[in-house]
Amino acid sequence: MIAWFYKYGFVLLLLNTILYSIPETNIYIAPTIFYFLMGTGLILLIINPSQIKDVILHRSFLFLLLINLINLLYFIFFEDVFNQQSLEFLMARFVQFFIISLSVYHNYDYYKTKFPNLIVKIISFVIIISLVVNPDLFSDRYHGIIWNPNMLASLSFISFSFLFLKTKTKTTLDIFLLILFFIVSIATGSALALLMIVCVFIFKFGFSIRNMIYGIMGLSLLFVVSNADLKTSFNRVSFDKIYRTSQISLAIENLNEKLWFGYGLSVYDGNIVESKIREKYEEWHMASHNGYLSLLLQYGLIVGSLVIIIIFRKSGILFLHFFRKERSYNIYLFIIFVTFVATFFESLITGINEFQTLLFWFSLSYLSYSKYLQDYEN
Repeated sequence: MIAWFYKYGFVLLLLNTILYSIPETNIYIAPTIFYFLMGTGLILLIINPSQIKDVILHRSFLFLLLINLINLLYFIFFEDVFNQQSLEFLMARFVQFFIISLSVYHNYDYYKTKFPNLIVKIISFVIIISLVVNPDLFSDRYHGIIWNPNMLASLSFISFSFLFLKTKTKTTLDIFLLILFFIVSIATGSALALLMIVCVFIFKFGFSIRNMIYGIMGLSLLFVVSNADLKTSFNRVSFDKIYRTSQISLAIENLNEKLWFGYGLSVYDGNIVESKIREKYEEWHMASHNGYLSLLLQYGLIVGSLVIIIIFRKSGILFLHFFRKERSYNIYLFIIFVTFVATFFESLITGINEFQTLLFWFSLSYLSYSKYLQDYEN
């Protein structure tokens, strides 16, 4: 049991974020699994403290330890009053980072060879079930069995990317799934999904003639679809621009109220409940929908900037080491890259139970450990 948890704890943690996104499972089943994983992780760390030296203090995962230490120091010195939600965030982030590190350290080969296929299969299953339950893709923003269309867009696009960037020759099934993931991503009405699809083509082919042809085809499709009475990603580009601009303006105004030390660890989504200017933006959802602003709202300018620097520094080192060198690492590099782009439009990086956020932290950890192995072997 312990060995299994060490190897596959992260897989269960990641897949549980999907259960959090399904209305029928997000009230009882998903929280139960989440607290089981958190409790088990803490218990195993207590009864087997050697993992502190082997995993937590491993040089590959020191950037995770540093962020956890920042969270602890912030909680002790900068939280205005004791906040149980902030304590829960502190503990959940620590255990999540521990589980990610454990899985990479103890099951590296699995994540190198079999994990991408598992992601594609699980999300394919979710989408197929969605189409069976709700086959009408274009009557409104499509969300299938997922409560939020943007979450479904994230899942379908990530699967699209895993297949699109796979190194092996694509089968007929792969091509069918690529088309399916593309259609579902667009049907969700997520403008971000449209941007991320552009990103994955540029990431794989660069600014090549092939991409120019794809670009012309995309613009032609945009012109045709945008004139139809639909709510696809093409149709919602202009609306989404207004929507995000209003939320960012609110986040900036809130940040000015507590510029230096922020609102506390519990405000990881940028939603300031006690905002003095909330009524001014009441028609828009109150979360910032910008991960960088959410970090600054959470920690303040000084500590938030430090966390951002740590993340970007680690990412830069990994990109310089892996980019265009070995194709098997491309999917994890792309997850990091596209998350940085998506964080301008969604509160990613900061959250706890969000699929792409967890995959982002895993990708950083996996590539960091891969670099360590290569450096050690050399």
